[in-house]
Amino acid sequence: MIRNNYLTLFIFCFVFILQSFVYAQQTKDNKASKSFISRYINTVLKDTVSKERSQFFVFPTVGYRPETGVEFGLTPLYIYYANEDVNNRLSEMKAYSFFTLNGQYGIRISHALYSDKDTWFFLGDIDFEQFPLKYYGIGSDVPTSNIALVDATQIRIKERVLRKVLDNFYIGLETDFRSLSNVSFEPSEDNEEINFELPFGAEGTTNFGVGVGFVYDERHNVLNERDAFFSEFAYLNYNPFWKSNVEYQLITLDNRLFKKVGDNDVLAAQVYGEFNFGGEVPFNQLSYMGGESLMRGYFKGRYRDRNQIAAQVEYRFLPLKLGFTDRLGATIFTGIGEVFNQWDELQLNNVKWSAGAGARFLIFQQKDVYLRFDYAFTRDDSNFYISIGEAF
Repeated sequence: MIRNNYLTLFIFCFVFILQSFVYAQQTKDNKASKSFISRYINTVLKDTVSKERSQFFVFPTVGYRPETGVEFGLTPLYIYYANEDVNNRLSEMKAYSFFTLNGQYGIRISHALYSDKDTWFFLGDIDFEQFPLKYYGIGSDVPTSNIALVDATQIRIKERVLRKVLDNFYIGLETDFRSLSNVSFEPSEDNEEINFELPFGAEGTTNFGVGVGFVYDERHNVLNERDAFFSEFAYLNYNPFWKSNVEYQLITLDNRLFKKVGDNDVLAAQVYGEFNFGGEVPFNQLSYMGGESLMRGYFKGRYRDRNQIAAQVEYRFLPLKLGFTDRLGATIFTGIGEVFNQWDELQLNNVKWSAGAGARFLIFQQKDVYLRFDYAFTRDDSNFYISIGEAF
């Protein structure tokens, strides 16, 4: 999950330097044995690994955020087919670890793992961050600039363990552990003091949600699907856990459609809903808008409330028809969404929008996996995003 004003030029320069290094090494002595690094670079750039073999790739990133200053990161990716059988679905595990010169740090791990014959499906995320968040307030009509910075230690472990019961249809257990500790609200750059009532959960909360998930999944490549349908319904019941009295329920709906257009292009669409009910929800667990996957362009948590509805459409040129290479792609996308407390407060004339475009570089030709560079803008902000795999 790498996002927020990353230096795209750094990645392009990195790839260019690697290509130059490999070429220089080969020209210098074609008969000499290659070093581990040059063999690794050659494997990545030329993708000499056969389709059924697993692959591991690591690349560094440099970013900037107003809250942290310069941010340094490292992103590993591991992809494979169970039993090296390409008839199984492509499994992936990726992570992002970062630190800043201000002593802030974090790690995020996501995975989508399929067993042999796709019998079991493990889908989840692990996040640990010591990192300040911009806080704008709660609701869809909050100030244009953040009213506070929230510094806290955040931990989230979300996991689905799903069993195939029919063709493409899975049922299983969903769990979600959330912890917010060492919380402090500090005035933003535009405010000298905190002059608003602190939201519920400002003292920190820890809770654990358990529920059930129903998933229909036709995807064969979660990092770049070209022709499939995905749908998830999840119900989670959060109960008090370790000095916390938080108790509420959450329903999540996620529907995605991918249609191939011509030989290479893909039209992708997603409709997403998140609905909290049954009790008071901590501010950090409310449905939020923004981030690298949905409603790109908005700062993560720019808007937050009990409920959210959002949709996005993306047209992908994978790859572009350039003639001199088949490893470059592009995309254009747009999305709309809104957060709200009660259904009667949902107003169509207040719906938020985002739009943008991106470039793609085909890292693994055999497995159809791209590195993405997206730039998205909204009516009040814009952001760069760099990651492996498509946004959805």
